[in-house]
Amino acid sequence: MSISRVFTLGPQVPRRGNRLSQWIGLILMHLIGWRMRGEFPNVPKGMLVIAPHTSNYDGVVSVAAILALRLQLFFFVKDSAFIWPFGGLMRWFGAVPVDRESSRDMVGFTANRYKNSDALMLAIAPEGTRKSSPAWKTGFYWIAHQAGVPLIMVSFDYGKKEVVILGSFTPTGNIKQDLPLIISSFKGMVPRHPDRLSAPLLALKQQD
Repeated sequence: MSISRVFTLGPQVPRRGNRLSQWIGLILMHLIGWRMRGEFPNVPKGMLVIAPHTSNYDGVVSVAAILALRLQLFFFVKDSAFIWPFGGLMRWFGAVPVDRESSRDMVGFTANRYKNSDALMLAIAPEGTRKSSPAWKTGFYWIAHQAGVPLIMVSFDYGKKEVVILGSFTPTGNIKQDLPLIISSFKGMVPRHPDRLSAPLLALKQQD
């Protein structure tokens, strides 16, 4: 695929930045040896489901990809991470501070934010940690279901050094039926630290 083909978003997808920031992102992608693969849905609202998430280096790749795509994307970060002088830069990139100790009904709050916005893309890593976890947190699913927005599955494949857009999925409200289908989208993706895979992705890998 050509660079222009890979890094083109549809007209409905919320955008930010300019050609300069896009070229900075493209240069960063080139320097780290990564590329993108897949089709980003042409929708104004969506929930990006990011997995597997086993390394801080995922953030480096994310910054390059977001700049290259000119995608306006928001993501939750614990408020303790917003330390000077990086807090302002993190907000510029779309980080939203969250106090995990005092936050209540994040599902309802975030779903309402979707409903009150003309365009909104939010990214969540459902594994909830860069270390191995026994299960995925399901808040992302219920946010998307309540807000009526599609889930967009995105992965960091360290085997091929690709940011892969794996497709989209509309939650039905039957999480027991839907969650295995969502998780199965990530089959074949290679994390930076395989020993840190969450249990659902580890089970998926063992099926190969």
